[in-house]
Amino acid sequence: MLVMLDRDGVLNRDRPDHVKNPGELVMIEGAAAAVARLNAAGHKVAVVTNQSSVGQGMIPLEMLERIHERLREELAGAGARIDLLLQCTDPPGAPSARRKPAPGMLREAMSHFRTGPDEAVMIGDALRDLEAAAAAGVKRVLVRTGKGALTQAQGIPGHILPVSVYDDLTKAVDALLSPSRN
Repeated sequence: MLVMLDRDGVLNRDRPDHVKNPGELVMIEGAAAAVARLNAAGHKVAVVTNQSSVGQGMIPLEMLERIHERLREELAGAGARIDLLLQCTDPPGAPSARRKPAPGMLREAMSHFRTGPDEAVMIGDALRDLEAAAAAGVKRVLVRTGKGALTQAQGIPGHILPVSVYDDLTKAVDALLSPSRN
């Protein structure tokens, strides 16, 4: 299975002012260990993340690369790895087909791993993650970390359902790896 993860609010704490340097990347408790469990179970893990801070001129692309290097280091510390990291730096006012809620990055990840929608899942904390997943035809999981509790409280539109909801990435991975899942 291909497990696609949003970054901010799923792996690391979401910041209203964006993660602008490696020191501002703070992992959500248990997230790295959850990714390690996915790796150990043989699943491919891709991060698909909108990073408009670059497109808006808040940080240069080189800084985003340093932030992602820190993310990889944090994951490695728990024995975890990302198999693919896709980022869209478009500003919100000038989105491409890659910027969520568009499904471009999800389709790119599935193409990279030669995986069909029936063998892929998207785990995110925002409505745009679920919208991208629905447009790509993949399973949808909402975590309540980051913007997730607010996203759930505001209601999930019917055209995006079904959506599985869990407290955090750890609980979502518990469900994905559960023998009773099938």
